[in-house]
Amino acid sequence: MTRRVLLGAAAAAAVSGVAVGIHQFGSSAPPLSVPTPSRDPSFSPTPPASPEPAPVGKPGWGGPVPFKADRVMLGAYLDLSGMTFAQAMALRRHQLGRGEKIIHLFYGFTDHLPSSLSDLPANTIPLISWRGVPYQNILSGHSDSIIKAAARNLARLRQPVFLRWAWEMNGNWYPWGGPNNDNNPQGYVDCWRYLHRLFTQQGAHNVAWVWSINWNNRPPVASNRFQSYYPGDSYVDWVGLSGYDLGHESPQTMYDPLYNAYAARKPVFVTEIAAADFGGVTKGDFIRKFSAYVAARPAIGAVAWFDTDTHKDAPYNWRIDANADSLAAYKAMAASARFAG
Repeated sequence: MTRRVLLGAAAAAAVSGVAVGIHQFGSSAPPLSVPTPSRDPSFSPTPPASPEPAPVGKPGWGGPVPFKADRVMLGAYLDLSGMTFAQAMALRRHQLGRGEKIIHLFYGFTDHLPSSLSDLPANTIPLISWRGVPYQNILSGHSDSIIKAAARNLARLRQPVFLRWAWEMNGNWYPWGGPNNDNNPQGYVDCWRYLHRLFTQQGAHNVAWVWSINWNNRPPVASNRFQSYYPGDSYVDWVGLSGYDLGHESPQTMYDPLYNAYAARKPVFVTEIAAADFGGVTKGDFIRKFSAYVAARPAIGAVAWFDTDTHKDAPYNWRIDANADSLAAYKAMAASARFAG
């Protein structure tokens, strides 16, 4: 499949990758990553595996955004055609009978991260996806002023916030991906720890650090294994991943490798997920499979759906109400006790 990128307005250069995404809250929002379907002959997916027994939570799990045993915080990146953000939020509240627990927002690396979020309802937790840069831009110290300003702004929120910096680093479509940085996962680890240290120095103790991979390693070579990019338990509060139903992959195929690797140590956050509509009940069927998958994996504590139809260059309608069956399936999932976080 041809892989494409639609970068935000402030992106400096195009890189080879996968389609789409601009959010109204950030001036240079990064693209959505769409997974390469398993029918791609260059990719051999990890076989589904039975999940390892996971604890129901340890003291301090989740950091500033605590993990709740057997409860999932459900939210979304929400951008609906022809609607303001407030209108989209109101529509989903009416359809689901509940508000979004998490709202996903995208920002470029040089954007001013928010110091207030007055447009968000009370008790909503922001998930800030903050673009990365090539590793040397961080490790040289040349970006210190940007990093410190970002930390101070998030500290001023005076509420817990998820921060997902430089996601999907195990792919080759972003300038901060390991394959675009001399195949050097340790460089990514060093950058993460560098940011973490500066945030701590600036008093951003309300930040829950979300380390988030792509569900498959691209390219699938030994030097690009997602485990090689892990900064260490002391620097990560939640582990996460992006995984879209684009090639009829099962939840087990996409999510079990990360779950089995870290669920005994960290709470799991599905940071980007949606299903393409292949006709009939295919979209609803994936939502039902995902709901059952989460019910069987107690370490999953947060999910942010990619709920949008505004990406005109991509032939996918990611909205949860793309059809009546998909909306019914999502409503049932949102109403279940497991997703009552």
